[in-house]
Amino acid sequence: MAIGIFDSGLGGLTVWDAVTRRLPDVSFVYMADTAHAPYGVRDPDDIYQLTCEAVERLWAEGCDLVILACNTASAAALRRMQENWVPRDKRVLGVFVPLIEALTERQWGDNSPPREVAVSNVALFATPTTVSSRAFQRELAFRAIGVDVETQACGGLVDAIEEGDMILAEALVRSHVDALKRKMPDPQAAVLGCTHYPLLEKEFQAALGPGVKVFSQANLVAESLADYIARHPDMLGQRGGARFLTTGDPKTVSSRATQFLRRRIEFEAA
Repeated sequence: MAIGIFDSGLGGLTVWDAVTRRLPDVSFVYMADTAHAPYGVRDPDDIYQLTCEAVERLWAEGCDLVILACNTASAAALRRMQENWVPRDKRVLGVFVPLIEALTERQWGDNSPPREVAVSNVALFATPTTVSSRAFQRELAFRAIGVDVETQACGGLVDAIEEGDMILAEALVRSHVDALKRKMPDPQAAVLGCTHYPLLEKEFQAALGPGVKVFSQANLVAESLADYIARHPDMLGQRGGARFLTTGDPKTVSSRATQFLRRRIEFEAA
C-alpha cells in the first residue's frame, strides 16, 4: 500500500517533498495530470471529472489514501467527491483544512463553534477557479468569525512556474500583490492557496512586507498527514520510495520536475 498525491501539474511536488521528509518510511505515488493542466481556468464539472479519473488511477496503484495536493481540485471537487463518490474503504483528503487550522490556531478535530482569532485581515492568493469557488471562505467560516478575506486570482502564475520562466513568475507575483494591496492595503496574513506558490514564497514575502505572515501549505500538510497516519495506521504503507506518473510526456515532465525541485525526478506514463 502507498499513499497517493495528486496535482494537475508539478506544484504538488512541494507537498510530496515535505511529506517524504516528514514520513521517510512511507511509500508514495505521485500523479500529475499534465495533459490537462492548468486546472485553475477550467470549469468545476470538468475539474471534478478529471480529478475522479486521476484518483481512480491512484487507487489502481494501491493508494487507498489520496491527498489532493491541487488546491483547485480541493476547492472545486473534493466536497462533491467525499459526499457522493468515494467508497467507504478509501479516503481522499484536501489541502485547505491544514492551512486553515494553522491560520486559526485550532487543532485537528476541534469541532467547537467558530470564534474570533488573532488575524482579522487575510489575503488569499490562488487560481481563478479556487477564488471563484469560495471554498477557502467556507472552510474558514466553520472555524472563525470576524475574518475579512480579500482574494487575488493569480492568472498566469502557474503557467510561468510550470514553464520554468521564473523571471516572469516573479514579475507576476509583484503585480498580483500590488493588485491585492489596492483592495486590502494592510493584510495581517497572506495565504498561498496553490501548491506551486511556495516556490515563490520569498518573492511573496518581499512584496507583501515583513509585517505580513505568509502561510504556505507544504509543511502544514506534511504535519497534518503525519497526524492522520498516527490515528489511522491501517492507511500506512510498508516501505519507502516513490513513483511518479504523468498524463503528459514523461521525458518533458521529468526534465521540468528536476528543474522544479533541483534534484532528479523520473516520471513514467500514467
